[in-house]
Amino acid sequence: MAATNTDPFRPTRDRSSYRFALPIFALLAATALSGCQTNTSDDVMRVERAQGSTENIASLSSVIAANPRDPEAYNTRGSAYGRAGDFRRALADFNEALTINPQYYQAYANRALVYRNMDRPNEALADYNKALQINPRYDVAYIGRGNLYRQAGQIDAAFGDFNKAIQLDTTDGRAYHNRGLIYQKRGQHQQAIEDFSTAISLSPQSPEPHNGRGISYVALGDDENAFADFNHAIDLDNKVAESWANQGLIYERKGEKARAAKSYSHALQLDPKYTPARDGLSRTRSG
Repeated sequence: MAATNTDPFRPTRDRSSYRFALPIFALLAATALSGCQTNTSDDVMRVERAQGSTENIASLSSVIAANPRDPEAYNTRGSAYGRAGDFRRALADFNEALTINPQYYQAYANRALVYRNMDRPNEALADYNKALQINPRYDVAYIGRGNLYRQAGQIDAAFGDFNKAIQLDTTDGRAYHNRGLIYQKRGQHQQAIEDFSTAISLSPQSPEPHNGRGISYVALGDDENAFADFNHAIDLDNKVAESWANQGLIYERKGEKARAAKSYSHALQLDPKYTPARDGLSRTRSG
């Protein structure tokens, strides 16, 4: 059975992981995917009002004041600092947790995530390796290290780590989603669709696996299922530019340029720098 991550540091959902897929507009010129984006980390920390709030951090500081030798208290506060984007204080808390308990593998994985966000991949890799040395069944560390490899362009090594997490019966949908993205990059769209479907079953409120699966449906010429996935992604979270741009592409492929332009425009309102939406609007504005 996979090790369970009870630490709140790990995001339950992070959009940035799903930008690994090739922008869907490229499918207008090709029937298979030929590239990918690796500009962002799978689990870049996000601010979450409850766990990264000043009030929550103050409460955790009170716990530490009462239990100054409790490594879990430092690990938890470090998680809160990480979510709030205060990486310097997060790093200090994880360092303290590991000073108290050098075998605290969750703190190593959490500190690795801080190092990744500080653009210190060598230290991050060392910490993921240490976490797995202590607990070779820690699925979270395999997923984190897999994304570190992915960012470095070491796709085979990343694929191996995602496979390992899946073999450990992980219930973390990111492992399936990220493996699906690699299948997608390799043009193995049926396998990608299976993995995205599993990710959806594990994380039913996440729009990103629907976008990923929809891209593979488009690559296979199944616009109907792709359209359903993109629309459902919008229903789950209407603040994701990629979902609206993907919807726009299907409208465009149907010849409905006015609707396509409207979807692309909405995507640009959410992210003015999103190139697929800008290019799509340029193609369809006359409609």
